[in-house]
Amino acid sequence: MKIDKNYKDFILSIKQQIVQSRYVAARLANREQLMLYLQTGLMISEKIKAQKWGAKVLDQISADLQKELPGLKGFSPGNLKKIRLFAEAYAPHLVIGSTPSNQIGEEGFSISSTLSNLIENEAFYGAFTGISFSHHFAIITKIKAWEARIFYIQSATANFWSLTVLEHHIENNLFGKEGKLPNNFNGTLPETITPSAVKMFKDEYLLDFIVGDELDDERHIEQQVVLNIRNFILQMGKGFCFIGNQYRLEVDGDEFFIDLLFFNRHLQCLVAFELKKGKFKPADAGQLNFYLNVLDEKVKLQQENSSIGIVLCKEKNNTVVEFAIKSFDKAMGVATYKTSKQTPIQMKGILPDTDALGKLLE
Repeated sequence: MKIDKNYKDFILSIKQQIVQSRYVAARLANREQLMLYLQTGLMISEKIKAQKWGAKVLDQISADLQKELPGLKGFSPGNLKKIRLFAEAYAPHLVIGSTPSNQIGEEGFSISSTLSNLIENEAFYGAFTGISFSHHFAIITKIKAWEARIFYIQSATANFWSLTVLEHHIENNLFGKEGKLPNNFNGTLPETITPSAVKMFKDEYLLDFIVGDELDDERHIEQQVVLNIRNFILQMGKGFCFIGNQYRLEVDGDEFFIDLLFFNRHLQCLVAFELKKGKFKPADAGQLNFYLNVLDEKVKLQQENSSIGIVLCKEKNNTVVEFAIKSFDKAMGVATYKTSKQTPIQMKGILPDTDALGKLLE
């Protein structure tokens, strides 16, 4: 059989259908699991309250379920406790239903008719069912305020955060820091995109994929980012497209190189990242401003917005940053990065250490 372009395109279209179907199936399976856990947790919670059963009853429930369904997974005593806590965390935000076939207990929580009302709109329902039970459990055990829980649920779904990334952002209080990136966006960007730009960029980025001990080498950090560009883009958020590293600029015969260059589809602008191994210095802002001037003059397309620059450094003094960037007319901000070498003690057991990862990669 002769393999021509039409046949290759046909195979590619089937592949895309399979991948899309698997993705949809995974999302549906996750949604069904969350609904099952919510319903089961509410049933257990209501029954324990009504019958005044002790905590040990979860051991008995788990054992009896195993007898009825040999090989059943996900309903150990420990997980039943998590399921109960999960349901009780969201129960106050369920609307009391009236569908007899779906009622649970005397109070009648209606799962099928009220889960979409868990919060006020369908978009959030999609976010709620878009993350795993592990994500939800991390949120409900570490975050008490409902508004903050909503923020982390929406952010984790929209940005495809792994559980590790979610826990990092919770530990570093991203909800409280949102919009706290030191920047000069007001006055340097169009008013139509300034609010989005403020929310788009974080004050700190977790580069937990960096391996090895060469953290004082900017080129090593850059190479690790490029090797793990998908993870880095997921860290940044929605709409980022990678253009290249060591992006070459020429000015009257002289060459200059931007560490990392991206394009953001939502902001419709080029985004330059400059990596610094140490503490932010005012000279870093001057260097970045120069690059942004050249980008806007020689690279930016006419219909695109002015370029944005981010200095990504090991540490910074926000007061120094404010004085350094406020007089420039190009949009820029200064963020810090944290590697797995610097992760909090509470997170040490979640991932292998960097030395072990380095050996695996070798």
